[in-house]
Amino acid sequence: MVSFKTSKGDFEVKLFGKDNPVTVTNFIENINNNIYLNKKFYKIINFPQIRFIHGGVNPDNEFYTKKNQTLNKKIPSIPLEIKFKEEIKPRYNYQIKNPYETENLVNTFEEGSIAMVKSGKNDSSSTEFFFVTNRIPELDGRYSIFGKIIKGLDVLEKIGLEDYIHEVQILN
Repeated sequence: MVSFKTSKGDFEVKLFGKDNPVTVTNFIENINNNIYLNKKFYKIINFPQIRFIHGGVNPDNEFYTKKNQTLNKKIPSIPLEIKFKEEIKPRYNYQIKNPYETENLVNTFEEGSIAMVKSGKNDSSSTEFFFVTNRIPELDGRYSIFGKIIKGLDVLEKIGLEDYIHEVQILN
């Protein structure tokens, strides 16, 4: 569990560590390194039925660039990670193209889902994430969904481009 304190209010996120171990471990490492401390929500996308709220560290940030230098990548990333119900381990660098495959996903986009931004065809950003305000089945299996807001969901509707993440804490 993770607690976000923002300029518009607080909310709590349940992380899906069992289903997305690489993504959750990376996110916790980022929290422990305080990289989200006092960062702006840098992109808000509004559609009539849905809202995307982007947070994290913009790719121009120095930490972002240094984070994966040992991997010799220009854009630091982690593998896209999705989990199917009948499989023991998640799949890596696999993006669903057939919509019928999404029926067997463990995690799908629902109100309050948090996912990693994509940094390539089959890679996820190592520091950027986004929240969604509604169910979006069209994106299922294309992003690493690694948690969901379980308390304070109403805060998402209030967040704007000038708002900050004041603190992110691991609760357990």
